[in-house]
Amino acid sequence: MAIAKAERLMNLALCLLGTRRPLTKRELRGSIEAYLQTDAANDDAFNRMFERDKDDLRELGLIIETVEGLDGEIGYLARRDSNRLPPITLDVEEAAALGLAAKVWQQARLAGAASGALQKLRAAGMPVAEDPYDTPGHSALEPRIPVHEAAFEPLMLACRDRRPVVFDYRKSNAARPEQRQVEPWTLESWRGHWYLAGWDRERAAERVFRLSRITGRVRLRSDAFTAEVPDHVTVRETVETWAGETATGTARIRLRAGHGYPLRAKALSTRAADDGWDELEIPYGHGLDAWLVEFGPDVVVLGPDELRADVVDRLRAVAKG
Repeated sequence: MAIAKAERLMNLALCLLGTRRPLTKRELRGSIEAYLQTDAANDDAFNRMFERDKDDLRELGLIIETVEGLDGEIGYLARRDSNRLPPITLDVEEAAALGLAAKVWQQARLAGAASGALQKLRAAGMPVAEDPYDTPGHSALEPRIPVHEAAFEPLMLACRDRRPVVFDYRKSNAARPEQRQVEPWTLESWRGHWYLAGWDRERAAERVFRLSRITGRVRLRSDAFTAEVPDHVTVRETVETWAGETATGTARIRLRAGHGYPLRAKALSTRAADDGWDELEIPYGHGLDAWLVEFGPDVVVLGPDELRADVVDRLRAVAKG
């Protein structure tokens, strides 16, 4: 929303909330600076602007009453008692959950909004949960969801508002990024990485995108979704599958001794070799090739052949820059 429009809506809301009697369009036009700046001879332009603003405020939740005066002129007001939120009632456990959720975003751009919301709830009487293990700078629970990708915030807003997006995406085995048109469903954090799940319009299929591979600016579109948004649980399972957490088989790799401890933790079996390497059998699922590439020269894929070929393709793409 443009700043000018946001300011105009705020001024209109304050006028409607602050009056004790209905205000006519003529009175509102003379009270709000943005309306005063409209062409005095162009009533149609003002009327269209006012009607749009009134509809926007109602969509935001403001209850605006329309009252006909004795002279037949229409007036508007927003009664405070009709627009007052009910008392906030949270028990200690619910307050603790909100406090914990606010801590999650301390490293993200949402930190200010989360902290401000928590302060407003406390000012309204929300109980403050005491952590007996809490000391300055430390807590028994310190959840963190780091967000470093510039694409996170526009994609979060797109998911919330159900708006399609366009961005350039570089696959791990591609030398150059390509444009993708996506209907975003949800953002998921998995194993320290953020993923976007949504509907890829060009491929007419569900896809998952790792945010760190989105290049350039995320552009929002105004048209509507064309595909049905599935249940969140289903999307979560899809992200886990695309992130390589769902194994469909096993793979054999050689791992340099003293390296690759995350791979060793997932190993089904480990056999020491005589040349400073170990042979491991690990679960094999979608995304394993991308994970193995991160270990560089400390990993050699023995099988299956398709996994070895995928890893080689990714390494070649990295070498090409």
